[in-house]
Amino acid sequence: MLRNYSNSRTLGDNIRLGTLTAFTAGTINIASLLIFLSFTSNVTGHYAILAAEISKANWSQVAVVGGWIFLFFFGGFVSNFLVINFNKKSKYFAHAMPLVLEIACLLFVGIYGQFYYRKTLEETEYLVALMLFATGLQNGLTASISNFSVKTTHLTGTTTDLGILFSMFTQKQFRKNGELVARAKLLMSIMLAYVLGAVFSGLTYYYLEFRVFYVICLCLLVVIGYDAYKIHLRHFNTQYRYSKIYKKPNLLAFLYDKIHGNSDIKEKSDKKRKLIFEE
Repeated sequence: MLRNYSNSRTLGDNIRLGTLTAFTAGTINIASLLIFLSFTSNVTGHYAILAAEISKANWSQVAVVGGWIFLFFFGGFVSNFLVINFNKKSKYFAHAMPLVLEIACLLFVGIYGQFYYRKTLEETEYLVALMLFATGLQNGLTASISNFSVKTTHLTGTTTDLGILFSMFTQKQFRKNGELVARAKLLMSIMLAYVLGAVFSGLTYYYLEFRVFYVICLCLLVVIGYDAYKIHLRHFNTQYRYSKIYKKPNLLAFLYDKIHGNSDIKEKSDKKRKLIFEE
């Protein structure tokens, strides 16, 4: 999900990343709506509120809502900054760091809300700001590494694109277009995952309350851990193949043989070397 970048990504990469992150975005959005009476996975409504507060000359609220919008923007900025600056050194590190930052933000919201939250307006404004920064990080990451194919924190563009695609599918020539069909599958999976996350949050919030943010962090850890597992598994298999080709057994090859029951690899020490003059 995180290792591949831009056009090298497969449909499966994007669907796995899109569904898991869309599920967390839906969960975050409904949790923030129930707790803070504010949406935090997108800023479309906040732009409308900003314009309304400007027209009323309510400058303190203009500053608050403007700060929320900026933090969502800044989250996307930080994500892409990490991707483009660290991608050559380590794709996994560059792509995982925005999610690590998002987990840190959501953990803080969960812990603070569970133990210290007193439901004051000032606390609410700061926590909403932190959640908007977190979802900005997520949206910036998914868009950046997927060449803008995956955006998971809001469904406005997704719903529009699906409407366009389904209208195209009324003609046979477009139904046979593999690229368009794959795009529709991706968008449908994102939409369904977002709705499932929202429903899950709505059903469990009254039991979990702020602990719902721990569940969200667990989902994001699955995204990070899946690729870490794949990277280490690939390294394991590479070491095994190396030992097979060059007849140089190592610990990884030994463990692989123990797990799979192979006994083809023999250590060089098993064969006694003969010197030329001994023959």
